[in-house]
Amino acid sequence: MLYEIMSLFDKLKGLFKPKKLEKPEKRLPRPKPKKPVKKVEKVERPTPKPIKKPKVRKIPAWEISKLILTPQITEKATDLKAQDKYIFKVARIANKSQIKKAVQALYGVKVISVNIINIHRKSRRIGRTSGFKPGYKKAVVTLAKGEKIEMVKGV
Repeated sequence: MLYEIMSLFDKLKGLFKPKKLEKPEKRLPRPKPKKPVKKVEKVERPTPKPIKKPKVRKIPAWEISKLILTPQITEKATDLKAQDKYIFKVARIANKSQIKKAVQALYGVKVISVNIINIHRKSRRIGRTSGFKPGYKKAVVTLAKGEKIEMVKGV
């Protein structure tokens, strides 16, 4: 009887055995369609126009004196006189070449180089009113050796 029961269990085991799942076949990736190669034709482009330099406004002789406003007389300016350098407050529109021509015309000296410094406006406050201290442009003019500019002394 025991053997009969065991053989019955064996038969039942066979019925309930899970079947092995078959692996699905691997699909090959689709071949990508080949795009037609476009031939690029060389197009002759016109050569770029040369960059024009901005026009410098020519200043008439009577206006040259308006370019240089005042000489700056400070401790640093007096120390720079030993190196033949002089400092001037100049007009905002003035550039280096115009300043050079103006100094040579007004003082009759030979100028070697001109350096420009732009002093920006600064905010100032008095009580609750706020405003700005105006900015200006100054130029450091280097003269040739032996050249001097006589500054007007106060009486």
